Amino acid sequence: MNALKSAPVLAHEVPAKDPYLEISDLWKLYGDFVALRDVSLKVEEGEFVCFLGPSGCGKTTLLRAIAGLDLQTRGTVIQNGQDVSNLPPSRRDFGIVFQSYALFPNLTIRKNIAYGLENAGRSKEEITVRVTELLDMVGLSEQGNKYPAQLSGGQQQRIALARAIATSPGLLLLDEPLSALDAKVRVHLRHEIKELQRKLGVTTVMVTHDQEEALSMADRIVVMNHGVIEQVGAPTEVYKNPASLFVAGFIGEMNQLEAQILSENRLRIGKHEFECRDHDFDPGTTVVAAIRPDDVVPHGSDFVPDAGAKNCELVRIGDMEFLGSFWRCHLISDDFHGAELIADFSVNAVRRLSLATRQEIHVELPRENLIAFAPEAQGGDDD
Repeated sequence: MNALKSAPVLAHEVPAKDPYLEISDLWKLYGDFVALRDVSLKVEEGEFVCFLGPSGCGKTTLLRAIAGLDLQTRGTVIQNGQDVSNLPPSRRDFGIVFQSYALFPNLTIRKNIAYGLENAGRSKEEITVRVTELLDMVGLSEQGNKYPAQLSGGQQQRIALARAIATSPGLLLLDEPLSALDAKVRVHLRHEIKELQRKLGVTTVMVTHDQEEALSMADRIVVMNHGVIEQVGAPTEVYKNPASLFVAGFIGEMNQLEAQILSENRLRIGKHEFECRDHDFDPGTTVVAAIRPDDVVPHGSDFVPDAGAKNCELVRIGDMEFLGSFWRCHLISDDFHGAELIADFSVNAVRRLSLATRQEIHVELPRENLIAFAPEAQGGDDD
């Protein structure tokens, strides 16, 4: 009898569920150029994940590897428990929407949506029912007999989405699906796509370079740069707790000021000392002190910091830009060696404190929002 027995599974224990999509140790090389470097990622079933980054970061290359449109140099792609690493696109279970829509101009809208269903050998009756259902789902039930050129860009993108989900794929891939649309249509359509994804429960991976798009649509964001993953997390986590200076600067606005470390939670910017988040830098290290414009706290002209006040700085308001729900203020401090601080103050705060250009005020840089990063190069090349 074998003396070694596996531990019993208790009735209340739920076995861990395997991820729907698992990418492991993925590399993609074009000659000597490394487009993807040792990328690993897990995507849960029903999750909406955005690959976010600048041009040339590898996000589109990764999406194409998942689809089998451009096979990886090495590494594995597991979808729903099956190794699809070397399968052609036709044998993978996904629907895809491209930036250019890729609709057939000589086919009606109904025929465009039916294309994948016909190739799958569905009956005419089944195809008719499914196409009607999808047209209604994307709000274009009256447009079925038109041709793509007769629809607006936003309508064409909805049809491309309907065609992609017609066969009920397990995975939906979106390659910059909204970038060709104007701003107002883009905002409207991203909400529609997210609601449709939630309704269908389809696992979705979207590529975008638009930070606002990723923050508003994704369950998790995968921030990429130079072929590697810089950070993976929920939108609020990535925005509030960036893992690197690149992430901090790429997602949203971020002030970046040269500083020197004094201790585990103190640094010097220019002539003044500030408390900051805890870090692992040694005293004397030159770092970048970063804080988001919306985290800068204004005080009125009558505010006088007492001897115990921390993280306050006297600044002069330079330019003020009205951006609808807030004012973007350019703040100048003689103690910051010429570095400018950008602050986003709400309309109510500007009105309440009677803020105006050339006015001197104190601002607070809250300790929990002031983060020290190692200086690093930023940017990317073309995809």
